[in-house]
Amino acid sequence: MAFDEIHLPVTGMTCANCAANIERAVKKLSGIRDASVNFAAETASIVFDPEAVGLREIVAQIERAGYGAQIPDNAEGGEDAGEAAREAELAAQTVKFFVGLALAVPLFVLSMGRDLGIFGAWAHHWGVNWFFFLLATPVQFYTGFDYYVGAFKSLRNRSANMDVLVAMGSSAAYFYSLAVLVLPHAGDHVYFETAAVIIVLIKLGKILETRAKRKTGGAIRHLLDLRLKTASVIADDREEQVPVDRVAQGDILIVRPGGQIPVDGIITEGRSSVDESMFSGEPLPVDKGPNNEVIGGSINRDGVLTFRATRVGRDTALARIVKLVQDAQGSKAPIQALADRVAAVFVPFVMGVAGVTFLIWWVGTNDFAVGMIRLVAVLVIACPCALGLATPTAMMAGMGKGAEAGILFKTSQALETAARLKTIAM
Repeated sequence: MAFDEIHLPVTGMTCANCAANIERAVKKLSGIRDASVNFAAETASIVFDPEAVGLREIVAQIERAGYGAQIPDNAEGGEDAGEAAREAELAAQTVKFFVGLALAVPLFVLSMGRDLGIFGAWAHHWGVNWFFFLLATPVQFYTGFDYYVGAFKSLRNRSANMDVLVAMGSSAAYFYSLAVLVLPHAGDHVYFETAAVIIVLIKLGKILETRAKRKTGGAIRHLLDLRLKTASVIADDREEQVPVDRVAQGDILIVRPGGQIPVDGIITEGRSSVDESMFSGEPLPVDKGPNNEVIGGSINRDGVLTFRATRVGRDTALARIVKLVQDAQGSKAPIQALADRVAAVFVPFVMGVAGVTFLIWWVGTNDFAVGMIRLVAVLVIACPCALGLATPTAMMAGMGKGAEAGILFKTSQALETAARLKTIAM
């Protein structure tokens, strides 16, 4: 039985529990040997039997779990698709954040100013609370809409993630305040600003998180930037420019001084020095002549070279290095697996603690609002975003820096083990 491996860009994840949900969903399909989802890289690495299950079935299963996935045409296409999805997500999150900020700031200032006695008697007019309601509602259901969607997806998959905590915490403050508006005997103070500020601050955190995840993928993007878009192919005694993806094994190509070699091959004519420092780390150019090999991505220095393509597409040395980095970043180190297991039980535990906290304060003070505020504080402060993001982000950043220096790690476990190295023989 032959297995294939594919790296799929995944969208819609908000925490490590989302990654675990996707892994469980994919592994339910027949023909899946292994599935590993990297929350920081936003990719799913799947080993599967192509005769038992197809890529479209895998993507459909991910979508049924409530997330998005794309089938890349190749390594570069996959990275481009993932980058485009991250750019679109960042743009959408930024718009929602600024809309929420524009409404939450005046809401917070007016509400706190009233509580501190800065404003006059007009601030205690019953109509002011309705104005607070008008300011808070778009924040709750436009800026915070993603948290409700994420919570629904998570609960549908019989798990609880960060979105559940945020949705519960902000909704408790919002709907209690709404009840006070329509049922005056329910209380005498509204907390619309609490719900709005919670959502806006966590939305800011998501934007910063997305920016951090984009930076960790810089190593692969740098490698892919080395790939040419076109190549000069000699056919029927004439030269023509063709997309590099159309270059076939056995084609004759020509590279002029200062040009980049598009694919791997063997020189048939010409002599030159070639800069292969990106692959070998050797700073001095290497002299090349007929029957010598050239590597796609290296630079032709001072002569015209004609060569026959021997490895193209995914078989080139550069493509294999990209795949190695992707495989390493998609793998999970032992410490990351531990963090994922803790995150899986952390959210239910926090919900239990929040419920106990609410009951203690409600019974102890005989004031529902006091208990509710403590419940909101526990739910929001305990959001496990950093718990699920820190480890994979650190692993990706370490591997990226290593790749930039010409050091490649085959797995995340190798990077974790390297911390205990005492001596390195060069």
